[in-house]
Amino acid sequence: MAHALLTPAEQHLSRDPVLARLMAAVGPLPNLPLAPDPFASLVRAVLGQKIHVKAAAAVALRVEAASGYDPARLLALAPDELRALGLSWAKVRTVRALAGAALGLEEAALHIDFAHLATLPDEAVTQALLPLPGIGRWTAEMFLMFSLARPDVFSFGDYVLRLSLEHHYPGQDHAALVRSWSPWRTLAARYLWKARP
Repeated sequence: MAHALLTPAEQHLSRDPVLARLMAAVGPLPNLPLAPDPFASLVRAVLGQKIHVKAAAAVALRVEAASGYDPARLLALAPDELRALGLSWAKVRTVRALAGAALGLEEAALHIDFAHLATLPDEAVTQALLPLPGIGRWTAEMFLMFSLARPDVFSFGDYVLRLSLEHHYPGQDHAALVRSWSPWRTLAARYLWKARP
């Protein structure tokens, strides 16, 4: 990878010799686009939790066909109808809570302005999402990375990232190492995913 052709993020990360080697082996990664519909993106992230990528894609297509990822249409589907689309009961509860929060329903006890989320700092986005059932820090971090295209997110809750850190940086202080990659930790994470052992 010629130094003159590196982006500022790649230049910063390539100061780490291990990351520089991984970056050269993997090659340039495309920029992550901002999701046009953060609500739909978060629903898709929930649908993909703990199942194979192909199965998640099939479920997501069925949910999209039934609801268009519209919060009101999602809530209009009975829980049994959502189950029939391939959602677990836990995911039915989460998706319905997301739709209720998006609509600001009184019984939801939480209102999230999904269009406004992109204007908030990373931790404020995370704190807005964590009260929802089925949304943990990992899901919030994936949402920040892949829906809001935030450049400085790293998920220590991600098993593959932890495995990749252990493999490529054995015996090192991983927290300090990851801090050194700021403000481009998302790109570092993407290279570690690609270079997983």
